This record gives sequence, structure tokens and C-alpha cells, in this order.
Amino acid sequence: MPNPPRLCSCGKIVPASRPCACQITSTRARGRRHDATRPNSRQRGYTRHWEKARAAFLHLHPTCALCGAAAVVVDHITPHRGDTALFWNWNNWQALCGHCHNSVKQRAERAAA
Repeated sequence: MPNPPRLCSCGKIVPASRPCACQITSTRARGRRHDATRPNSRQRGYTRHWEKARAAFLHLHPTCALCGAAAVVVDHITPHRGDTALFWNWNNWQALCGHCHNSVKQRAERAAA
């Protein structure tokens, strides 16, 4: 049995499983504000040196640590948040496929926060 429609805070009735247009607009605006203040990838440490280390790590760990598919991303198990020692610690790295990095891992980090 499907969930009944719900009333959004803006006053519109929307399906229970979908966000309202006002929520989508608000989420996108919040994302733009965050991106405007976030340093770019080079400023966060993802330099040519990182690309070489990443390629070497993926060569040694070709499969996803979570599902076994072909790995394409080197993920920091514990987010480094600018800590260079944690950023370069190979014990804090894991090889992940794009799907696991972009969905499974992100959901787990949001749940932990």
C-alpha cells in the first residue's frame, strides 16, 4: 500500500516519496552557497603527486573494497578534512567503484554525522 500524499511546509500537497519543488530549490541554493566557499580540488591536496599515488594504489587494489567491481576511486576511509598526514596515510585509503563511492559511502558518512 503506497504512502498517502503529504503537506509540504509551503502549503502544497506532494507525493510522500518525493520532495516538493520548494525543497528542491532550497537544496540547490544551499549547495551553491557551499560550493562558493569550498576550496577547489588542487587547494584540497588533489595535485599531480596525488594522481600518481592514486594510480599506484589502484594498480595494487584493482577491485572495490565494498562490492568487488572494478575500482576507479581512491577513497579516504576517515575524511581528512585538510589534515595532510591523514590525507597521505595509505592505511586510510580504500579502492571503491564509482557507485559505492557516490552512494553507499556517502550515505554511511551522512548517517555517522
